[in-house]
Amino acid sequence: MTPAGARARRVLGGVAVVGLAGLAYAHVETKLFTLRRATVPVLPAGEPDLRVLHVSDLHLTPSQQLKIDWVRSIAATDPHLVVNTGDNLAHRDSLGPLLHALEPLLDVPGAFVLGSNDYFEPVPKNPARYLLPDARVAPRRPPSLPAAELAAAMRDAGWKDLTNRRDVVVADGRPFSLVGVDDPHLDRDEFPAGRPDDAVLHLGVTHAPYRRVLDQMHADAADVVLAGHTHGGQLRVPGYGALVTNCDIDRRRASGLHGWPGARPDDADGAGSTWLHVSAGAGTSPYAPVRFACRPEATLLTFTAA
Repeated sequence: MTPAGARARRVLGGVAVVGLAGLAYAHVETKLFTLRRATVPVLPAGEPDLRVLHVSDLHLTPSQQLKIDWVRSIAATDPHLVVNTGDNLAHRDSLGPLLHALEPLLDVPGAFVLGSNDYFEPVPKNPARYLLPDARVAPRRPPSLPAAELAAAMRDAGWKDLTNRRDVVVADGRPFSLVGVDDPHLDRDEFPAGRPDDAVLHLGVTHAPYRRVLDQMHADAADVVLAGHTHGGQLRVPGYGALVTNCDIDRRRASGLHGWPGARPDDADGAGSTWLHVSAGAGTSPYAPVRFACRPEATLLTFTAA
Protein backbone atom coordinates (compact mmCIF):
# COMPACT_ATOMS: atom_id res chain seq x y z
CA MET A 1 0.00 0.00 0.00
CA THR A 2 1.30 3.46 -0.91
CA PRO A 3 1.90 6.03 1.88
CA ALA A 4 -1.02 8.10 0.54
CA GLY A 5 -3.21 5.00 0.56
CA ALA A 6 -2.20 4.21 4.12
CA ARG A 7 -3.04 7.78 5.19
CA ALA A 8 -6.41 7.51 3.45
CA ARG A 9 -7.14 4.29 5.28
CA ARG A 10 -6.29 5.89 8.62
CA VAL A 11 -8.52 8.86 7.85
CA LEU A 12 -11.44 6.64 6.85
CA GLY A 13 -10.95 4.70 10.04
CA GLY A 14 -10.92 7.97 11.96
CA VAL A 15 -14.14 9.10 10.29
CA ALA A 16 -15.76 5.80 11.23
CA VAL A 17 -14.75 6.37 14.84
CA VAL A 18 -16.08 9.90 14.84
CA GLY A 19 -19.42 9.07 13.20
CA LEU A 20 -22.28 11.48 12.74
CA ALA A 21 -22.70 12.21 16.44
CA GLY A 22 -18.98 12.85 16.68
CA LEU A 23 -19.12 15.27 13.76
CA ALA A 24 -21.88 17.20 15.51
CA TYR A 25 -19.69 17.39 18.60
CA ALA A 26 -16.72 18.39 16.40
CA HIS A 27 -18.60 21.52 15.40
CA VAL A 28 -19.30 22.32 19.06
CA GLU A 29 -15.63 21.80 19.90
CA THR A 30 -14.63 24.73 17.68
CA LYS A 31 -16.12 26.96 20.39
CA LEU A 32 -14.46 25.27 23.39
CA PHE A 33 -11.57 27.70 23.63
CA THR A 34 -8.72 26.60 25.86
CA LEU A 35 -5.70 28.34 27.33
CA ARG A 36 -2.88 25.85 27.58
CA ARG A 37 0.20 26.34 29.73
CA ALA A 38 3.70 24.98 29.36
CA THR A 39 7.04 25.62 31.02
CA VAL A 40 10.19 25.92 28.91
CA PRO A 41 13.46 25.72 30.89
CA VAL A 42 15.48 27.86 28.49
CA LEU A 43 16.59 31.06 30.24
CA PRO A 44 20.12 31.56 31.53
CA ALA A 45 20.70 30.82 35.21
CA GLY A 46 19.49 33.60 37.47
CA GLU A 47 17.01 35.09 34.98
CA PRO A 48 13.47 35.59 36.30
CA ASP A 49 10.60 33.85 34.52
CA LEU A 50 9.17 35.34 31.34
CA ARG A 51 5.53 34.78 30.30
CA VAL A 52 5.07 34.45 26.51
CA LEU A 53 1.55 34.24 25.08
CA HIS A 54 1.52 32.35 21.77
CA VAL A 55 -1.55 33.12 19.64
CA SER A 56 -2.11 31.56 16.21
CA ASP A 57 -4.61 30.68 13.50
CA LEU A 58 -7.62 32.64 14.71
CA HIS A 59 -9.21 32.47 11.22
CA LEU A 60 -11.64 35.13 12.41
CA THR A 61 -14.91 35.98 10.69
CA PRO A 62 -16.82 39.12 11.76
CA SER A 63 -19.65 37.17 13.40
CA GLN A 64 -17.47 35.13 15.79
CA GLN A 65 -18.19 37.18 18.90
CA LEU A 66 -17.44 34.30 21.28
CA LYS A 67 -13.94 34.00 19.85
CA ILE A 68 -13.43 37.78 19.96
CA ASP A 69 -14.43 37.86 23.63
CA TRP A 70 -12.14 34.94 24.45
CA VAL A 71 -9.12 36.51 22.74
CA ARG A 72 -9.70 39.72 24.69
CA SER A 73 -10.00 37.74 27.92
CA ILE A 74 -6.61 36.03 27.68
CA ALA A 75 -4.90 39.38 28.23
CA ALA A 76 -5.68 38.66 31.89
CA THR A 77 -2.78 36.18 31.86
CA ASP A 78 -0.56 39.29 32.04
CA PRO A 79 2.07 38.15 29.50
CA HIS A 80 5.40 39.90 29.18
CA LEU A 81 5.48 39.15 25.43
CA VAL A 82 2.90 38.17 22.79
CA VAL A 83 3.87 36.21 19.66
CA ASN A 84 1.30 35.90 16.86
CA THR A 85 2.12 33.27 14.22
CA GLY A 86 -0.42 34.25 11.59
CA ASP A 87 -3.63 33.17 9.83
CA ASN A 88 -5.63 35.75 11.75
CA LEU A 89 -8.28 36.45 9.10
CA ALA A 90 -10.94 34.39 7.35
CA HIS A 91 -13.05 37.14 5.76
CA ARG A 92 -12.32 40.42 4.00
CA ASP A 93 -14.36 42.30 6.63
CA SER A 94 -12.54 40.77 9.60
CA LEU A 95 -9.84 43.40 10.16
CA GLY A 96 -11.88 45.64 12.46
CA PRO A 97 -13.21 42.78 14.61
CA LEU A 98 -9.72 41.25 14.74
CA LEU A 99 -8.09 44.45 15.95
CA HIS A 100 -10.83 44.77 18.57
CA ALA A 101 -10.09 41.20 19.70
CA LEU A 102 -6.35 41.87 19.89
CA GLU A 103 -6.69 45.36 21.42
CA PRO A 104 -5.75 44.40 25.01
CA LEU A 105 -2.78 42.36 23.74
CA LEU A 106 -1.47 45.11 21.47
CA ASP A 107 -0.55 47.06 24.61
CA VAL A 108 1.97 44.31 25.43
CA PRO A 109 5.36 43.99 23.67
CA GLY A 110 4.85 41.63 20.74
CA ALA A 111 6.01 40.19 17.44
CA PHE A 112 4.26 38.61 14.47
CA VAL A 113 4.47 36.87 11.12
CA LEU A 114 1.65 36.42 8.62
CA GLY A 115 0.09 33.27 7.20
CA SER A 116 -1.60 32.40 3.92
CA ASN A 117 -5.01 33.27 5.38
CA ASP A 118 -3.85 36.78 6.13
CA TYR A 119 -3.26 37.25 2.39
CA PHE A 120 -5.92 35.10 0.73
CA GLU A 121 -9.55 34.57 1.64
CA PRO A 122 -10.29 30.87 2.18
CA VAL A 123 -12.08 28.97 -0.55
CA PRO A 124 -13.86 25.59 -0.51
CA LYS A 125 -11.50 22.71 -1.21
CA ASN A 126 -11.68 18.94 -1.28
CA PRO A 127 -10.55 17.78 2.19
CA ALA A 128 -9.06 14.67 0.60
CA ARG A 129 -6.24 16.92 -0.64
CA TYR A 130 -4.82 16.90 2.88
CA LEU A 131 -3.97 13.22 2.41
CA LEU A 132 -1.51 14.08 -0.36
CA PRO A 133 2.22 14.49 0.40
CA ASP A 134 1.82 18.17 -0.58
CA ALA A 135 -1.74 19.47 -0.10
CA ARG A 136 -1.06 23.02 -1.27
CA VAL A 137 -3.03 24.73 -4.01
CA ALA A 138 -1.14 27.69 -5.46
CA PRO A 139 -3.36 30.82 -5.33
CA ARG A 140 -4.13 32.06 -8.85
CA ARG A 141 -5.60 35.35 -7.72
CA PRO A 142 -4.34 38.55 -6.15
CA PRO A 143 -4.36 38.79 -2.36
CA SER A 144 -7.93 39.35 -1.21
CA LEU A 145 -7.44 40.05 2.50
CA PRO A 146 -6.07 43.23 4.10
CA ALA A 147 -2.69 41.77 5.08
CA ALA A 148 -0.84 45.05 4.57
CA GLU A 149 -3.32 46.95 6.75
CA LEU A 150 -3.14 44.25 9.44
CA ALA A 151 0.66 44.33 9.49
CA ALA A 152 0.66 48.14 9.63
CA ALA A 153 -1.76 48.15 12.58
CA MET A 154 0.39 45.68 14.50
CA ARG A 155 3.55 47.66 13.76
CA ASP A 156 1.85 50.90 14.80
CA ALA A 157 1.02 49.25 18.13
CA GLY A 158 4.71 48.50 18.61
CA TRP A 159 4.77 44.83 17.63
CA LYS A 160 7.82 43.70 15.66
CA ASP A 161 7.18 42.63 12.06
CA LEU A 162 9.32 39.53 11.45
CA THR A 163 8.43 39.11 7.77
CA ASN A 164 11.77 37.75 6.49
CA ARG A 165 13.64 39.92 8.95
CA ARG A 166 15.34 40.16 12.32
CA ASP A 167 14.55 42.44 15.23
CA VAL A 168 14.86 42.88 18.98
CA VAL A 169 11.98 43.25 21.40
CA VAL A 170 12.30 44.44 24.98
CA ALA A 171 9.98 42.50 27.28
CA ASP A 172 9.97 42.79 31.07
CA GLY A 173 12.88 45.20 30.63
CA ARG A 174 15.03 42.55 28.92
CA PRO A 175 16.13 42.36 25.24
CA PHE A 176 15.12 39.34 23.19
CA SER A 177 16.46 38.69 19.70
CA LEU A 178 14.03 37.43 17.03
CA VAL A 179 14.19 36.09 13.50
CA GLY A 180 11.17 35.34 11.34
CA VAL A 181 10.03 34.42 7.85
CA ASP A 182 7.01 35.03 5.67
CA ASP A 183 4.70 32.06 5.19
CA PRO A 184 6.60 28.95 4.03
CA HIS A 185 3.29 27.36 3.00
CA LEU A 186 3.20 29.93 0.17
CA ASP A 187 6.96 29.62 -0.44
CA ARG A 188 7.33 33.26 0.63
CA ASP A 189 10.05 32.51 3.18
CA GLU A 190 13.47 34.11 2.68
CA PHE A 191 15.64 33.53 5.70
CA PRO A 192 17.29 36.87 6.57
CA ALA A 193 21.05 37.22 6.53
CA GLY A 194 22.97 38.35 9.58
CA ARG A 195 23.39 36.95 13.03
CA PRO A 196 21.37 37.16 16.26
CA ASP A 197 21.77 40.29 18.36
CA ASP A 198 23.21 39.96 21.84
CA ALA A 199 20.17 39.31 24.00
CA VAL A 200 18.83 37.20 26.83
CA LEU A 201 17.33 34.73 24.34
CA HIS A 202 17.01 34.20 20.57
CA LEU A 203 13.55 33.27 19.23
CA GLY A 204 12.54 31.95 15.81
CA VAL A 205 9.03 32.70 14.51
CA THR A 206 7.26 31.13 11.52
CA HIS A 207 3.68 30.50 10.51
CA ALA A 208 4.13 27.02 9.03
CA PRO A 209 6.72 24.69 10.59
CA TYR A 210 8.29 23.40 7.40
CA ARG A 211 11.44 21.40 8.02
CA ARG A 212 13.63 23.68 5.90
CA VAL A 213 12.71 26.68 8.06
CA LEU A 214 13.12 24.79 11.33
CA ASP A 215 16.56 23.65 10.15
CA GLN A 216 17.52 27.25 9.34
CA MET A 217 16.35 28.50 12.73
CA HIS A 218 18.17 25.68 14.47
CA ALA A 219 21.35 26.58 12.56
CA ASP A 220 20.76 30.23 13.53
CA ALA A 221 21.04 29.14 17.19
CA ALA A 222 17.41 29.90 18.06
CA ASP A 223 16.70 28.90 21.64
CA VAL A 224 12.97 28.51 20.98
CA VAL A 225 10.97 28.34 17.73
CA LEU A 226 7.25 29.23 17.68
CA ALA A 227 4.94 28.10 14.85
CA GLY A 228 1.29 27.47 14.04
CA HIS A 229 -0.52 26.41 10.84
CA THR A 230 -1.10 22.73 11.59
CA HIS A 231 -4.29 23.20 13.66
CA GLY A 232 -2.88 20.29 15.66
CA GLY A 233 -4.27 18.05 12.93
CA GLN A 234 -7.75 19.53 13.58
CA LEU A 235 -9.32 16.07 13.59
CA ARG A 236 -7.40 13.82 15.96
CA VAL A 237 -8.07 10.15 16.64
CA PRO A 238 -7.88 9.33 20.36
CA GLY A 239 -4.94 7.04 20.97
CA TYR A 240 -3.45 7.85 17.57
CA GLY A 241 -3.24 11.62 17.36
CA ALA A 242 -3.13 13.91 14.36
CA LEU A 243 -3.84 12.39 10.96
CA VAL A 244 -2.20 15.18 8.95
CA THR A 245 -0.12 18.32 9.53
CA ASN A 246 -0.62 20.18 6.20
CA CYS A 247 3.16 20.56 5.89
CA ASP A 248 6.19 18.30 6.01
CA ILE A 249 6.61 18.16 9.78
CA ASP A 250 5.85 14.80 11.36
CA ARG A 251 2.48 14.10 13.00
CA ARG A 252 4.09 13.69 16.43
CA ARG A 253 5.00 17.38 16.39
CA ALA A 254 1.61 18.58 15.11
CA SER A 255 1.09 20.56 18.32
CA GLY A 256 2.63 21.15 21.70
CA LEU A 257 6.15 21.47 23.04
CA HIS A 258 8.88 19.44 21.35
CA GLY A 259 12.50 19.57 20.27
CA TRP A 260 14.00 20.08 16.81
CA PRO A 261 15.59 18.25 15.09
CA GLY A 262 15.79 15.70 17.90
CA ALA A 263 14.14 15.11 21.23
CA ARG A 264 13.24 17.88 23.66
CA PRO A 265 16.35 19.56 25.06
CA ASP A 266 15.44 18.40 28.56
CA ASP A 267 15.32 14.74 27.44
CA ALA A 268 18.33 12.46 27.70
CA ASP A 269 18.61 12.31 23.89
CA GLY A 270 17.87 16.00 23.33
CA ALA A 271 21.36 17.47 23.43
CA GLY A 272 21.74 19.94 20.56
CA SER A 273 18.00 20.30 19.92
CA THR A 274 16.08 23.57 19.80
CA TRP A 275 12.84 23.99 21.73
CA LEU A 276 9.86 23.98 19.33
CA HIS A 277 6.31 25.00 20.22
CA VAL A 278 3.60 24.39 17.62
CA SER A 279 0.23 25.94 18.43
CA ALA A 280 -2.91 24.06 17.42
CA GLY A 281 -4.48 27.48 16.89
CA ALA A 282 -7.88 28.84 17.78
CA GLY A 283 -9.83 28.63 14.51
CA THR A 284 -10.73 26.71 11.39
CA SER A 285 -11.54 27.50 7.81
CA PRO A 286 -15.17 28.64 7.60
CA TYR A 287 -15.60 25.81 5.07
CA ALA A 288 -14.47 23.16 7.57
CA PRO A 289 -15.83 24.31 10.96
CA VAL A 290 -14.98 21.15 12.90
CA ARG A 291 -12.41 20.03 15.45
CA PHE A 292 -12.23 16.69 17.18
CA ALA A 293 -10.06 15.93 20.23
CA CYS A 294 -8.20 19.13 19.38
CA ARG A 295 -9.73 22.12 21.14
CA PRO A 296 -9.00 25.64 19.85
CA GLU A 297 -6.21 27.12 21.91
CA ALA A 298 -3.66 29.72 22.78
CA THR A 299 -0.68 28.87 24.98
CA LEU A 300 0.96 30.71 27.83
CA LEU A 301 4.58 29.63 27.78
CA THR A 302 6.60 30.30 30.91
CA PHE A 303 10.27 30.61 30.04
CA THR A 304 12.26 29.72 33.12
CA ALA A 305 15.92 29.24 34.00
CA ALA A 306 17.32 25.93 32.81
